[in-house]
Amino acid sequence: MITAPPIAELRGSPTSARSGTPSTASLLKLVAPYEGADDRTAWWVLATSLLPFIAMWWVMYQSLALPYWVTLLLAFPTAGFAVRTFIIQHDCGHGSFFTSAPLRIFIGRLCSLATFTPYGFFRHFHGAHHATSSKLDKRGTDIETLTVREYLAAPWYKQLQYRLLRTPLILFTIAPVLYFLVGMRFPWLAKSGWGKERRSILLTDVALAAVWGALTYAIGWKAVLMVELPIAVIATTTGMWLFYVQHQFEDTYWANDNEWDYGRAAMEGSSYYALPPVLEWFTGYIGLHHVHHLSPRVPSYRLSACHHENPVLANVPKITLADGIKCLRLRLWDEDARKLVGWRELRGRKSA
Repeated sequence: MITAPPIAELRGSPTSARSGTPSTASLLKLVAPYEGADDRTAWWVLATSLLPFIAMWWVMYQSLALPYWVTLLLAFPTAGFAVRTFIIQHDCGHGSFFTSAPLRIFIGRLCSLATFTPYGFFRHFHGAHHATSSKLDKRGTDIETLTVREYLAAPWYKQLQYRLLRTPLILFTIAPVLYFLVGMRFPWLAKSGWGKERRSILLTDVALAAVWGALTYAIGWKAVLMVELPIAVIATTTGMWLFYVQHQFEDTYWANDNEWDYGRAAMEGSSYYALPPVLEWFTGYIGLHHVHHLSPRVPSYRLSACHHENPVLANVPKITLADGIKCLRLRLWDEDARKLVGWRELRGRKSA
């Protein structure tokens, strides 16, 4: 499994004079006490995530006897529990949720039945994201982002394709639904050498077919779609949005491999998405993304304590709900200005 670079290789990373980010060694020392699982807390988080998701799903089914807008309204909190369940699966993949490895694997796979995400495949793919995050020359595990030079050098049809893919309707609704519900059903989504990950996709498909097939047999395909589809749209859109604002903000950090710094990638290339408390809870505190990228071994239920008990961790890019909306205009990485820019800045550069 691909993981973040070994900590032993990072302790000598220097402080950046330009950014003022503390050394990687000091940052890792700071978060180390928060690493590791607390089984009692983990069981409580699981009980307040997966069980309410199942209960709310049933309530939505019962609400089909009422006007459908009632069901749609109930889809929002239900999708919130689905997102929270996904964070549990994500933590299990990082080895940070339960102390027992077999239990983490079992719970991670169990969560797949609600998230439609193959546990083994996502664990490997997401590990690659942590290992290459903020590396310009190793893109491929993030939302596709071209540099200004790459975009200007591309033929017109590739520019058009890129513009379409980066439109909010496609990026945050169509793309995530297709990726999680359809794309993850095909083993070749994993690279040819990822044998275990391909088997993970196949076995997840079999389990999903059994569970959701039985449910369809019991209540009918129409009822299943009317309940699950709005949940899936809201949850996958939320997941894509979170992933976007956590890395796609104007003054983010990207560098080539030879000058890349682990501490700066976490503290400057990952945002602190400051959400209202109820949304923080539903999203498993993953908005504290700088802490998560400093150490994926810190479980989601300890991210808040780690952030708030160490003032130095507050010196990071902070994104509010309003700031997140403003980030929608960003499209390309400007190598010269070292920031993300939109089409307006691109037109100004072409004119100059």
